[in-house]
Amino acid sequence: MTGEIADGRKGTMPASAGGGREVLFEFTALGGSIRGVAIDAETGTEVVAIAPANTAQADLRRLLLGKLKSRLDSAAR
Repeated sequence: MTGEIADGRKGTMPASAGGGREVLFEFTALGGSIRGVAIDAETGTEVVAIAPANTAQADLRRLLLGKLKSRLDSAAR
């Protein structure tokens, strides 16, 4: 995989992960890796993860949502 695979996709954080917040996703192929970004639309909080190019996008989205939930939870304390 080379080049951009998805850009600016929107998703919703599941209720179990923080409840109905809009999350923007961006996935970019970088050589043998994929750079994934998740941004909370309400606060602008952003998290990044880099994974091997053969990682399923659903798995990377799940990882990013977990990181984002953790970041939002720690910011609320």
